[in-house]
Amino acid sequence: MSATAVWITVIIACVLGFATKFAGYLVPESLVDGRRRSRIIGLLPVALLAGLVVTQTVGGDESITLDARLAAVALAVVLMWLRANFIVVIFGAAAFAAGLRALGWG
Repeated sequence: MSATAVWITVIIACVLGFATKFAGYLVPESLVDGRRRSRIIGLLPVALLAGLVVTQTVGGDESITLDARLAAVALAVVLMWLRANFIVVIFGAAAFAAGLRALGWG
């Protein structure tokens, strides 16, 4: 792919991202007002992030991949459950994954 094609793709993605955000401001308040709707709208980013984490953790080319990433995410979940500082969670999971990979797992 040429550099021009890459830049055109990046610019189109930026314009589409901006248009999506701008469209959110145009949505009437009556569509998002209400206790149930507000709760659902508030939980959508969490659901999307969870889907992204699962896809990146166990997604392989043709099948599910179980390697050091899955163990690191499991450790991160435990550390978050124990209410560890976020930096501790990130560095702990990264170190755990690196240690498992150094031992030859994944």
